Amino acid sequence: MLRTQLYADPNNIFVHNAVLASCRKHAEKTALVDTSSGRRLTYAEYGETVEALARGLVAAGVKPGEVVAIFLCNCWEFCAAYHAATLAGAIPTLLNPTYREREVRYQLGNSGAVVLITDGSNISGINLAELPNLRRVFCTREQGSGSRSFSDLLKPASAVLPAPDQPSEKTLAALPYSSGTTGLPKGVMLSHYNLVANVYQLLGPGAALLRPADKLLCFLPLYHIYGLNVALNPMLMMGATLVLMPRFNAGQVASLLMEESITTMLMVPPAMNALCLAAEAGQFPRNHSVHWVKSGAAPLAPDLPRRFTALTGILVCQGYGMTEASPVTHVGYLEPELYRPDSIGHPLAQTDCRVIGQLNLDAGSIAEVSEGEPGELVMCGPQFMQGYWKEPEATAAVLRDGWYWSGDIVTRDSEGFYRVVDRRKEMIKYKGFPVAPAEVEAVLLEHPAVRECGVVGRPDAMAGEIPVAFIALRDGFTTCRKMEEELCAFVANRLTHYKQPREVHFVEIVPKTASGKILRRELRQLIR
Repeated sequence: MLRTQLYADPNNIFVHNAVLASCRKHAEKTALVDTSSGRRLTYAEYGETVEALARGLVAAGVKPGEVVAIFLCNCWEFCAAYHAATLAGAIPTLLNPTYREREVRYQLGNSGAVVLITDGSNISGINLAELPNLRRVFCTREQGSGSRSFSDLLKPASAVLPAPDQPSEKTLAALPYSSGTTGLPKGVMLSHYNLVANVYQLLGPGAALLRPADKLLCFLPLYHIYGLNVALNPMLMMGATLVLMPRFNAGQVASLLMEESITTMLMVPPAMNALCLAAEAGQFPRNHSVHWVKSGAAPLAPDLPRRFTALTGILVCQGYGMTEASPVTHVGYLEPELYRPDSIGHPLAQTDCRVIGQLNLDAGSIAEVSEGEPGELVMCGPQFMQGYWKEPEATAAVLRDGWYWSGDIVTRDSEGFYRVVDRRKEMIKYKGFPVAPAEVEAVLLEHPAVRECGVVGRPDAMAGEIPVAFIALRDGFTTCRKMEEELCAFVANRLTHYKQPREVHFVEIVPKTASGKILRRELRQLIR
């Protein structure tokens, strides 16, 4: 089944305008249920809140093209702040609410954020001084030092909302940060056109079976592009109901399925496995209303969807994408004749794909592989980013002549179904969260005992992969359990939980190429 049609024409549609149009059309319907506060917002209330916040941001001095940072867990304030920021002409950059000071300061500084919307508990102990662009901090539920109340932004203001001075394909709608294989995370420049086009690809004929009558339970973080543009934006654009959880909890999921009559969910493999365990323990409701779930963000072991469906009666549709693609490029089917839960499915409409084999760049040859043969997935389409923020060389490395080079190794069968078989990139995926080895290594190298180090991922049944550090100590330091604990604690104080090494192995030297690049393949062999 070749997908060719979009849900609607995405040209010059801005994200906030599509959402506000839905608010007018579905005024009395419930738009959001925030389980962290118990607040329920109708579409009419949500639209009024977004417009009030946007005026508040303009009155607070936010100008078109400036960056507004949102550092919150899943909550109604996150949603409204995101859409209000774009309505005010700003560029939202989204921070992981578990970030430590080092990570927060880096993203705020690199993006040049002028306003931070957060909660007092998130910035407790974090030094926000000497960030030259940051002018104001607004806190939602608990006040932080030197901050103003989020409610101040909702006070009546006569500020005039700016009209866009650029078309939607040139106006940025989100600046999420994606961990690269080298250096620190990079800002991914996604335009309004990128995001709206991807939503319309998802909602188009033969793609994701999302409907206005759906009630989608979202425990995936909204700061992540998966939560932002596969849950928040599509649900609100078409008039469905979004039920938010701050974080995954199998018991709470089971309760909410019944309390809110949930019809679908976004999943990652570890959460699916946890719900399988709950079902095996008799803790998953039998008379739920969930028709299907979408799995993404990490590889899905072939047996897991079969086990999940057998235990719960819920079909699994696997998808594939990346932050740079807003994020979805491929999605599977639920129709019996096309149901392949082990596959990432077919490309979305207007997404062209090539599977490239070994390259001979000196000879200028780029050859596509035969059916069933592995090769790198190379794609182009309306959902692909404008580039990396302030990183022209990194942009040029992945965007070549309009094609995005994914770094993932796939196969394509005779029916056009794609399967991911390997990653050429060095990225570690812990419970669906990307971990850049270089970022963890940079922190470890700051410890006075570490001479050199290398970080790789080890396969793990529960997490997908766990970060493992190989460390060569400086003279005068001793390999022991105490040193291992000290190094893990050192990283834990500086990076969020999922980036922390779960194992430390001490080595005499870290294997490297002649040019000094870490031989991660050799390190992986040491832990098998």
